[in-house]
Amino acid sequence: MTDVTETPLSLCAREPQVPAERLVAEMVPPPRFRDARFETYIPDPAQPSQAEAVEVLSGFAAGLGAGTAAGGGKRRWFARKPAAPAGPRGVYLDGGYGVGKTHLLAALWHATPAAPELKAFGTFVELTHLVGALGFQQTVRTLGDHRLLCIDEFELDDPGDTVLVSTLLGKLVDAGVGLAATSNTLPGKLGEGRFAAQDFLREIQGLSAHFRPLRIDGEDYRHRGLPEAPPPFAGEVVERAAHRTPGASLDAFPALLEHLSRIHPSRYGALTDGLRAVCLTGVRPVPDQSTALRLVVLADRLYDREIPVLASGVPFDQLFGEDMLKGGYRKKYFRAISRLTALARDAEPLAEA
Repeated sequence: MTDVTETPLSLCAREPQVPAERLVAEMVPPPRFRDARFETYIPDPAQPSQAEAVEVLSGFAAGLGAGTAAGGGKRRWFARKPAAPAGPRGVYLDGGYGVGKTHLLAALWHATPAAPELKAFGTFVELTHLVGALGFQQTVRTLGDHRLLCIDEFELDDPGDTVLVSTLLGKLVDAGVGLAATSNTLPGKLGEGRFAAQDFLREIQGLSAHFRPLRIDGEDYRHRGLPEAPPPFAGEVVERAAHRTPGASLDAFPALLEHLSRIHPSRYGALTDGLRAVCLTGVRPVPDQSTALRLVVLADRLYDREIPVLASGVPFDQLFGEDMLKGGYRKKYFRAISRLTALARDAEPLAEA
């Protein structure tokens, strides 16, 4: 730990304005999966479906590259669009937590032989935020020129958003865009967290014929459980670490929650630009579901960017009340707890004197 005193940054002092071009340009695999390739996915010999998934996705990627201009870039308006390859225009990676679906989805993005600007990768939430920022028609025009759209964690717990995105995907399929998706299971389903292919295909209704379900077997996440959140630090320890860590932010947790309510979630990634650590004082249970869902988005952006989080107050596994953890958005909250816990462990060295 350096003895140099820094002036901490503040998330609450930031109000980023993000141009639409950046929102689209940032739809790439997150830093944790920048090196994800089919070659680095190690199939479990006891689960032959994993090796089969690699083979099928490799072929799917090769097919999506057909007709791509050698120099990449956008197709000209007057150019003839390549004929769509035969067979489904989408694949759905169907499996439980911890079987490597996101790794395979990112590997597909990397393997598709098209320029980066002709491929997009994002979560379902990021896609809905893009529609909110650009508008539906502009999103169709922007993504309709792509060769591939990868959607991680397609969420089936919000009927309105499901219809919105399904309609968008229908337009993109008509434009010849290849699709790949993973999803969360519907709340209250038997075997929740494991296989959701039938739920997914039913919810996207008219699009189901365009998706080939690709089952990936593996260990059920429920056998592993959530890691226990590390105990929080004293407030003065967090503040001292913020002043000694270059690029760290320091904010009171209640003030941060209030600040998030004034910023569109599509800008939460930009909110973290240049940060090397996030330090929070006075962490306490979130007061309502709207606040909780905003915090989930921030947790995802911090996790994607591998930014450690040092905090005082209650442990992160006490952020969401029992009613929330039993409700329809519980999988979002469990994911946020898991990710913030991982980031809290990453931040522990910052507290060392």
